[in-house]
Amino acid sequence: MILKKINQNYYIVVFVIYFMARTKKIERQVDDKTILDRFAESFCNIVEKHVKYFVCSGFVVIAHGRTRGTEDIDMIIEKISKEKFIKLHEDLIKNNFVCVQTDNPNSIYDDYLKTNVSVRYVVKDNDFFPPEMEIKFAKDELDDEQIKTRTKLPLTGLDIYFSSIESNIAFKEEYLKSQKDIEDAKHLRIIYEGKFDENKINLIKKEIKKLRSLK
Repeated sequence: MILKKINQNYYIVVFVIYFMARTKKIERQVDDKTILDRFAESFCNIVEKHVKYFVCSGFVVIAHGRTRGTEDIDMIIEKISKEKFIKLHEDLIKNNFVCVQTDNPNSIYDDYLKTNVSVRYVVKDNDFFPPEMEIKFAKDELDDEQIKTRTKLPLTGLDIYFSSIESNIAFKEEYLKSQKDIEDAKHLRIIYEGKFDENKINLIKKEIKKLRSLK
């Protein structure tokens, strides 16, 4: 009888430990996502004061609830002068962000952004650990159009600008094309069923073939 009671207590303890471990793991996943969201909003709010931007690629579907491992957020900004960029960079530094490649804003502009090479910013206190914001200049008419049609997506609960749903679907299906990207596009199609314009998607795909197929 005593042995049976000990066994029962043992299984109860094991179950409690297992449940607590699962709860802790879930809470950690939620916290990690919240950190990514806060990072995105904080960074984007600073950028918006200086230049038009949009967020695209993997973070778009993460913000719509798709489980997808990522360490960075992709941002494209309109081309601006070096003087305007230096002001943006200084504002980011003042708000505890730092560029991974270099501290020199002249080098960031001339050696990276101006030559269509991206740069990454992180929170200074994180010792260069993620999350990261990867920034590029708009490089062609496709990017310029995405800046014009950028939008805030209420379903994400985030106060930031994204490229349109049509643009995200088109790029993932026509340009990126990995299995992960195809699944991302499918996820967006399900969420926004009846709310996106298939004709726009097809037009964007044509432009992708025209402007990006050989690049």
